[in-house]
Amino acid sequence: DEHNMLIPKRGFSLTEYENRLTRIHSLMAEQKIDALFLCTEPEIRYFSGFMTQFWESPTRPWFLVIPLENMPIAVIPEIGMEGMKNTWIKDIRTWPAPQPENDGITLLSQALSEIPKPYGQLGALMGHETQLRMPLIDFQKLQKKFNFIDASKLMRKLRNIKSQEEIKKIRFICQQTSEGFEALPQTLKVGKTEYENCQQLKIDLLERGADSVPYLIASSGKHGYKGIIMGPTERVIEKDDILIIDTGAKFDGYFCDFDRNFAFSPPGTEVQQAYNLVYKATDAGFFAAHPGATTSDLWHAMSSVLENGASQLNQIGRMGHGIGMQLTEGPSVAPNDETILEVGMVLTLEPSMTMVTGKQMVHEENIVITEDGAEYLSKRAPREIPVII
Repeated sequence: DEHNMLIPKRGFSLTEYENRLTRIHSLMAEQKIDALFLCTEPEIRYFSGFMTQFWESPTRPWFLVIPLENMPIAVIPEIGMEGMKNTWIKDIRTWPAPQPENDGITLLSQALSEIPKPYGQLGALMGHETQLRMPLIDFQKLQKKFNFIDASKLMRKLRNIKSQEEIKKIRFICQQTSEGFEALPQTLKVGKTEYENCQQLKIDLLERGADSVPYLIASSGKHGYKGIIMGPTERVIEKDDILIIDTGAKFDGYFCDFDRNFAFSPPGTEVQQAYNLVYKATDAGFFAAHPGATTSDLWHAMSSVLENGASQLNQIGRMGHGIGMQLTEGPSVAPNDETILEVGMVLTLEPSMTMVTGKQMVHEENIVITEDGAEYLSKRAPREIPVII
């Protein structure tokens, strides 16, 4: 049917992976890195196409090595052999994990030793928004044998720019989630808990084509809400409540991330003004978004609208971020982030303010940077806050 025709093809073309490898090789050469060492799910999936829910188990480490001039080498537990063979990776080396006393480190060290090292240094992700998904003591053993430098900025530069194949997946999940939000007023009810109201949205998103809804938070309160990273809770929605739902649904490994606000009676003047202000701030961020601008330009455009409206800015550090294979990615839409926008970047715009009463108002949309400026990937929120009667 028409809906199924809109669903992007799962996975990626071989050309997509070849292009990623070519780009990373170029960046590695610039930074004089002989090989790149990876041990985290997004990066291993990005270069290999290996996608499995088995990452939920912390028992086994997984490694991918990208030599400067050759194909990637997968050093993985034997249990993942068949799955990795279905990717484009040909050099797959395995061990019967878990073996806590030597969990793939000897095999990994051998692979790294084989690689020519004209520059004498290997790259690893060591910077902001990275993590080490292996025992620290094992990585320390590698550091005694090899010279590692931080390749975080290199990886961010690569992953910041989404291909058309990636953008299709993000656009799809944004559109389906937007339609779910548009239909939500039909099921939202006073007398139900936050949890009950949110569960209906989650079910609807799965029926619309989402693979999962791993992130769905909510907050509510009389004439506004306070914290926005907890919940949903067993709090029962009452008349005069304002409810925010923020969700990150996934399709084929790619996230959307945006919120919607709902009022359970005609809102008072302060709520209406706050909603209008964050809506206008989002517009300002959107119109400031174009190739060559910076993420700080977007922040200043949005904060200017909020300040002119005599609002109190929330001290949460940023008003948006990158998005893609992870719910939040770099860069940050923040006053101290000078990342230059380029075609293919996917970002959230997330202005927020605190009302005189101490309650908050937050709004969020997803956009992609285009040659001419920007395009909304999420369907724009209603101009007036939806009222549930």
